[in-house]
Amino acid sequence: MSNGNTAYILISSALVLLMTPGLAFFYSGMERRKNALNTLMSCFFILGLGSVLWVAVGYSLSFGPDHGGIIGDFSKAFFNGVGFEPNGDYAGTIPETVFAAFQMMFAIITPALICGAIAGRMKFSALFVFVTAWSLLVYYPLAHMVWGVGGLIRGLGAVDFAGGNVVHISSGVSGLVACIILGKRREYGVVSYKPHNIPFVVLGAALLWFGWFGFNSGSALAADGLAAHAFMTTNTSAAAALLSWMLIEKVLHGKPTVLGAATGAVVGLVAITPAAGFVPIWAALIIGLLVSPICYFGMTKIKGRFGYDDALDAFGCHGLGGIWGGIATGLFAKTSINSGAQWNGLVFGDVRLFGAQLLSILITIVFAGVATFIIVSVIKLVMPIKVSQEEEAQGLDMVEHGEVAYPSFNGLD
Repeated sequence: MSNGNTAYILISSALVLLMTPGLAFFYSGMERRKNALNTLMSCFFILGLGSVLWVAVGYSLSFGPDHGGIIGDFSKAFFNGVGFEPNGDYAGTIPETVFAAFQMMFAIITPALICGAIAGRMKFSALFVFVTAWSLLVYYPLAHMVWGVGGLIRGLGAVDFAGGNVVHISSGVSGLVACIILGKRREYGVVSYKPHNIPFVVLGAALLWFGWFGFNSGSALAADGLAAHAFMTTNTSAAAALLSWMLIEKVLHGKPTVLGAATGAVVGLVAITPAAGFVPIWAALIIGLLVSPICYFGMTKIKGRFGYDDALDAFGCHGLGGIWGGIATGLFAKTSINSGAQWNGLVFGDVRLFGAQLLSILITIVFAGVATFIIVSVIKLVMPIKVSQEEEAQGLDMVEHGEVAYPSFNGLD
């Protein structure tokens, strides 16, 4: 048992918790004024729901004894047997309670990411049911498959340092499926939806960047050299992606935007997440530089070509960024950095990890996409899932919560 490691992971857990309010500000600033509070609430309430679900069954289903490589069991429900002693299968130098707390923060923010795809039109009651079902049927099984002892994807030899598959690809693909089933906003394609508060977006991006150090470096589960390495790769990728996005906007539009810079930093953080503890620092530069054009193309060309209403580009940012990050891990990983990778990446002459990464990404896309389709389709059968056009025009702040973010504002939205 290490007091230093325990303290470090507790602090990292608090940093990751901060990311969910940061995400709420990031998304809220990009929404219209009349939906600002609803967007905040859509992320913020998951701090409560996700925590309760995790303690009740989530940790047990994710990290309990394996069943078929897909899911754990209920032996650790309500933290039964989870206490001061380490769980040697996952983190041998910190109490299992600390490991469980750290993993809980991932389970909280992941469904919140989906809210960006469906912002501005989903009933809050339906969202509450959706987040509950999605956590049980998508997140916990994926966490077990990727990180759990005996997990299917882990058994393939694929690696995911801090949640490329589990967090970003799963939420991005699920957001895409959900927004397609939910349908477009009433004025989509007719009027231009513009962010109502760009300073909120920058505040959210800053909180996310700050918290991401706990997200990625904390995933070393010790205050050691690997944590320091993940810290540096995380910052390097974010910085490179920020500059890359600014360059794209300068070349294409003549001016770099604040919104674009904030978005670039976030996609850089997304892309490095699965690779942070496996790739050299120079590779983090490449990962960050390339993720911005990939995501920019997805948000502008792919989204425009297929016409889906991914309101705040959850798929364009987290789905595409996470997919690139998983592929890049298969390209640049080195066993000398982290022996958790069985093989070196493709750039270093071994194809096995690259193949395992591609297969793990495909499994994640199919699993999350199909499960989300089923969840949303069933919810639609039993309760209204989308607000009416009249309610959407009025704004979800007043319709769903009876509040407005800016009561003294009397201008047009």
